[in-house]
Amino acid sequence: MSAPVFDQLVGQDAAIGVLDHASRAAGEIVRGDGPGTAMTHAWLFVGPPGSGRSTAARAFAQALQCEFGGCGQCADCHTVKVGTHADVHIVTPEGLSISVREMREIVRVSAFQPTGQRWQIVIIEDADRLTEGASNALLKAIEEPSPHTVFLLCAPTTHPDDVSVTVRSRCRVVSLRTPPADDVARVLIERDGIDPELAQWAAHAAQGHIGRAKRLATDEVARNRRETVLAVPLRLTSMQGCLEAADELIEAAESEARAISEALDEPERESLSQSLGAGGTGKGAGTAARGMAGALRELERKQKTRATRVQRDSLDRALVDLTGFYRDVLLVQVGSDVELSHADHERQVREVADRVGQDWVLRGLDQIVATRTALETNVKPKFAITALTTALRLPRA
Repeated sequence: MSAPVFDQLVGQDAAIGVLDHASRAAGEIVRGDGPGTAMTHAWLFVGPPGSGRSTAARAFAQALQCEFGGCGQCADCHTVKVGTHADVHIVTPEGLSISVREMREIVRVSAFQPTGQRWQIVIIEDADRLTEGASNALLKAIEEPSPHTVFLLCAPTTHPDDVSVTVRSRCRVVSLRTPPADDVARVLIERDGIDPELAQWAAHAAQGHIGRAKRLATDEVARNRRETVLAVPLRLTSMQGCLEAADELIEAAESEARAISEALDEPERESLSQSLGAGGTGKGAGTAARGMAGALRELERKQKTRATRVQRDSLDRALVDLTGFYRDVLLVQVGSDVELSHADHERQVREVADRVGQDWVLRGLDQIVATRTALETNVKPKFAITALTTALRLPRA
């Protein structure tokens, strides 16, 4: 039976087996009563969005730091889970990338002796956002690791575009899969107390993405945004309709970014000002004020890049929903009995299926993939989304 901390991984039995075995081996190393050959110093968690890469990394970190191998109840398990453990450092990019400066600092800290006498653990969420310089800094640390340091990287795939070949070759890869919708629904019901019928709908609508399923089940704004996105295909009957749909998608993403910025920016600014002694008088106050101005400019830069990232992540979720819609169109056209991703929009799916051919749908899916790639490479969202809606314009009935 696996450690309790791994219960939070949904539909990942194979990965749980590997991680549980490794955490037991790590305990042997700490206690000095075994070879611990199943444990290694660098791990790469890969899987599609929603598969639980970050959850798996944190659960593994809990098991490594826990004296009882991952009980889920002790202080170490709790502090790792909430992100306050002194020996667990979590790198979550707020902007579009992870800089070499950030990575060098994390690598420096990771070499310290752990305060808890177990492990120094570095979790890098979205390791595919490492810049080339950051990746090189990480590589050096992985090549010459401290005996008590463990690196846990999370990325969509092992493709060189996501993780460099040299970094990947020094990591043990743990592959995660999209969890079945029924497993996701069970978690929403048992963990979050969500009504069973709503949980089942959200799990299928989110296409196995656990976090998105919870948002759809609990947030009316998220449900309304999904409805707006899935109404797009049938609106693309004229150039005006294509342009209006693109504007609405972009405005929805910008609105989400503004809402998050309003909730975070001012408290961050006030906290920084207070920590730097804003409003102080006396000797050194002038120097402190000049230093504060520079720190505030740096904070504003980070907040701006975070807002850009939130906007593009929102657009990417919309594109995932559109991908599911056109996949459903293709399933209807070939007469497949596979369950539709957006079964609650079957009428719209069938209407589009009657108006276009399979070749058209395949080209449309390729165009959506190309648009996601364009957004990742910093193409202006307005240009990328407008080009997409134009390409998906329905032929005349």
